[in-house]
Amino acid sequence: MATITKALSSLKTYKFWKELVIMTLGMAVTAASVYYFLLPSKLIIGTTSGLAIVLCNILDAASVHISLSAMIMAINVLLLILAYFLVDREFGVKTVYVSIILGPLTDFWDAVLPWQSIATTNLNTGITSVMGDPWLDLCCFVLLLSAAQAMLFSINASTGGLDIFAKIVNKYLHFDIGASVSISGAIICCTAFFINDFRMVVVGLIGTWINGVVVDYFTTMLNNRKRVCVVSKDYDRIRRYIIEDLHRGCTLYEVIGGYSNEKSIELQVLLSKDEFSKLMAFINDNEINAFTTAGNVSEVYGQWFNNRRRKAIQKEMKKL
Repeated sequence: MATITKALSSLKTYKFWKELVIMTLGMAVTAASVYYFLLPSKLIIGTTSGLAIVLCNILDAASVHISLSAMIMAINVLLLILAYFLVDREFGVKTVYVSIILGPLTDFWDAVLPWQSIATTNLNTGITSVMGDPWLDLCCFVLLLSAAQAMLFSINASTGGLDIFAKIVNKYLHFDIGASVSISGAIICCTAFFINDFRMVVVGLIGTWINGVVVDYFTTMLNNRKRVCVVSKDYDRIRRYIIEDLHRGCTLYEVIGGYSNEKSIELQVLLSKDEFSKLMAFINDNEINAFTTAGNVSEVYGQWFNNRRRKAIQKEMKKL
């Protein structure tokens, strides 16, 4: 009963609806990338959508017609059931949601703008493509899918499918999760031999590798923060600005100058790019003599994202 009450209360929060919108938009982009850039050319990338395209084509050859959206839904439901029994029964609700809506969203794009109306067929190769070349289709697919995955990773969600299969491989074959994703993707790419020639299979394998690289780039770009180190005699003034105006915590260290042998205070703080710009503007506008260095931090965990803590700091500052 308490679990149901907690679930119902979460429906009233801004965070729930914000993440729901992000997940839906992210999966809509994912569905578009699959429908327009994989389906026409039968380009198979290491995803469950790629596996669905292979199975649909094999069944079509056997005069058994199943829509791509139905096949995607069936594969994702099967993987979710396997994950429930083989991986973890407390599987994330976000993964269930994104796995289920991918198929219907593919149908949505089919109703809005069928790929047949914009695709062309190369008379020399016989390959149908929206962009006119499978390599261009590959580039468009990777960019759209990677951007969508980065959006979902930013809210601790994923596109499901391959991630589930990778977790099963990770648990029972004892590979690390990165290797599990690569192995799972390569296996799915190799199923393309049933419907494509060797050249298209190689294109799919390259696309799977590029997708991993681009996802890492987008994820790093979204999560990038600045580690700022400031040495100044006016460190307390800077500290108060960081706490009172930027609402961030900071750490103070006593340091000794190697040349002057003088003791000073170094202030360290993690900031977003916008907050870092504000801090530098504050130092420059107030003509504070400070030695400042900044470096990029790709991942941050713990209390940096704790909004309750930030709000508590703001309330304390208002009382003073």
